Order: sequence, then structure tokens, then C-alpha cells
Amino acid sequence: MVEETDIVVIGGSCTGVFAAVRAARLGAKVVIVEKQNRFGGVATNGLVHMWHSIYDTDYNRQIIGGLTYEIMERLDKRNAISQFKNSKNYGIRFNSEELTIELDELVQEAKIKPYLHTFFSAPVIEDGHVSAIIIQNKSGRGAIKAGMFIDATGDADLCYRAGLPTYIPSHIQPPTTCARFTNWHCPDNLDPIKLIMEHADEFGLPDGFMWGAPIPPDDDVFMLAGTRVAGKNPADGDQLTCCEMEGRRQVRAIMDIWRKYIKGKCIALHALPSQIGIRESRHIKGAYLLTGEDLLYGKKFEDAIANGTYPVDIHHQDKEGITFKKLDGTQHYCRPGRESIIGRWREETTDYPKYYQIPLRSLIPLKSKNIIAAGRMLSADQEAFGAVRVMVNLNQTGEAAGVAAWHALTSGIDIARVNARDVRKSLLSGGSCVL
Repeated sequence: MVEETDIVVIGGSCTGVFAAVRAARLGAKVVIVEKQNRFGGVATNGLVHMWHSIYDTDYNRQIIGGLTYEIMERLDKRNAISQFKNSKNYGIRFNSEELTIELDELVQEAKIKPYLHTFFSAPVIEDGHVSAIIIQNKSGRGAIKAGMFIDATGDADLCYRAGLPTYIPSHIQPPTTCARFTNWHCPDNLDPIKLIMEHADEFGLPDGFMWGAPIPPDDDVFMLAGTRVAGKNPADGDQLTCCEMEGRRQVRAIMDIWRKYIKGKCIALHALPSQIGIRESRHIKGAYLLTGEDLLYGKKFEDAIANGTYPVDIHHQDKEGITFKKLDGTQHYCRPGRESIIGRWREETTDYPKYYQIPLRSLIPLKSKNIIAAGRMLSADQEAFGAVRVMVNLNQTGEAAGVAAWHALTSGIDIARVNARDVRKSLLSGGSCVL
């Protein structure tokens, strides 16, 4: 037994860190376990340096606050984030390396016990409750005992190994290996992304979707998300290995295109991620299944704990490109190098929702006594998940999980019996936008 604590968070993404911090600020003794060398998940290890708007679709009302906003303010003091206050920009760029250090400080300030380079192995189950988890790191194998557990693994590893109901969707949104590049400005006004699209077949690149942006504070380093690994389940060890290596192969293929078709000083590969950017794998079967209809029609929930505006975004496995469905009723089918096909998924109207919500029940696994999920393994159908999966949305689920775990612990009740009004009240007191 290496540790006894109140709450254990497994997974140190921003979602997991925010869960730990919110619980610790309420007075809980918290341990966080992360398999990588740093916190931040996809935002840091995956090099995805973009969060989305914290305002409604009209950019008039702030709908996301809490620790997401607090971290933005902290990064702003170091000139490590693009404009986000009163911004009408769809995306907010930040410096992933600065975020890494900021998360370290956030954890230390909250007096959370961190375990980096530490793998979760298995739960210890007694009388239907998880009483401890088994971990493995450089010091060997040990157990951490706690009263409540937050599964922020992304793949629902704790829930699955504890025997709670989970499932693998038939359509898994494919993962992407991002990369950073220098010397981005090509000679002769060449467009680097257009070159990739023109020569993708020659270098074995699949048709997917590409986006990228320079990294604050300067524009001399550019992050590009231009790869796609289809047909794999990242919750499987062998398939995850394949995803990592194939993603890097595709990054090299991109570089080979530029080396062949850009004359003179070429774009240089600056950094690869320490983990591929996984969009989806295993999900919990939760107390409530969030649906695309709930989301696209802006259903309001009495137990709402998160708000968002990012559109439904389906990265197809069976065909090229992606499909966006927006709250205003428009639909966009986008393919690399081709004009988008724009239509409507519903008739035009002036009365449409300006944001959507995620209920607390979507984080609570069926049959769970003392485990709550936080992050992309939440209970949502394919359409709803296509929207709620982005980081600014999932950050909020972490905060809610941390608060709910604390309320269950201090009340001596199972997680499913937590009073959502109490959770929402505590979230609001902590700076969250509870609407």
C-alpha cells in the first residue's frame, strides 16, 4: 500500500487535472496517476494547441468558465495564448509547452499528490466497490486506496476492468498524429497544404481532413493535423501500436512531399507528439445517453454540468473527408482539396439554440458505486459525441466529476445518488458557467 487518499484520478489530461483540482479545492485529499511524463493529454503530449470558443454561437454570452478560463488567464500573463476575452474567433491557440508547466503548478498549488510515469494496472474490488487500484512505476508495483475514483483514462480503462458496462462503437472516429514544423513559409508562394493534397496518392496518404495554425507567441512554428489512421481501435494494445507507427509514417510522407516539390530551403520537421491524438475508443454505458437530437436542438438539462458550441464533426471511417452539422441547421461535407458541399440538416429558422449542454448522468456508469467517468468515454451516441469530444467541453466534465466525487464521498453515498443541484451549486461557486 503506497498511498491512502480520498479520491484517485486516473489519467492526467486537462480533464483529469481539472477533476483533481476541483476536488482538492473543496477539501479532498487527492492523488492523480498519469502514464506519461507530463499532464495535459492531447493538449500537450498530442501537440493539439487549439481550444474552441468559450462563447455561444453569437459570441455574446460566455458559456465556459471554470478552470479552462483560469488556465487561459494564466497563459495570457506569459503571452502564451491568442486572444480569448470577448473574442469572436472560432479557435483559441495556446503554447502547449507553457501549458505543461502551468498544469504542474496548478497541481502543486492544490496540494495534489502526482504520480507521473505510472501505469494503472487493475482495480481491487470489495463488496461491489473499488477499494484500491494497482499501479506500476519505477518503484515497482503498489496499491493506492481511496473512497472515490475518477476514470479519466480516455479509454474507460478503470470502468472496463471493474466490470462496469462499456462498449466499443461500430464507427470509431480515427486518430490523428499531429506534428510541428518550422520554415513554414514556402518560397515562390507555394501552399504546403495544397502540395500535400495534390501528391497524397503518390506517397500513400489517405484522404482525410487537414487543419493547422501557428503556435503563440510567434508564427515561426506551425502545427499541422494532416494524418488519419482508419479502421483501428485505440483501446486495443496491438492496434494502438499500429496507430502510432502509421501516424508517424504519414508525417514522414508529408515531409517527403515537401522535400520533392519545394525547391530551396524546405519546411523542417520540428516535433512529433509523444502520443497519437485519439478521438474515440471505448465508452461507458451511462445513466443517460446523450443523443444528437438532444445536442442539435439544444435540449436543456436540470443536471447540466457543461456547455458547448463545437458542431457535430464526424471523421468518416468509410469514406474521405468529414461532415459538420451546426446548430444553425447547416451541414458541410468537407474533403481535402475540393469545394465543400453545403446543405442543411434541418429547415432554416431564426430560432435555433446558441449552445448545447452535457448532463451529469452521462458521466455516471451504470451499476457504479464509487467510480465516475470524465472525458471522451462519456455516454453519448455517435452524433452527439462528434460535438462534445473536443477539449473545452471535456475539460468541464472533469471539473464536474471532481465535484460530484467529493459530494458522494462526504455524503457517504453511491455516485449515482449524488444531488445534481449540489454539484451545480459547487461548480458555480468555483467559477464554472452553470446555465
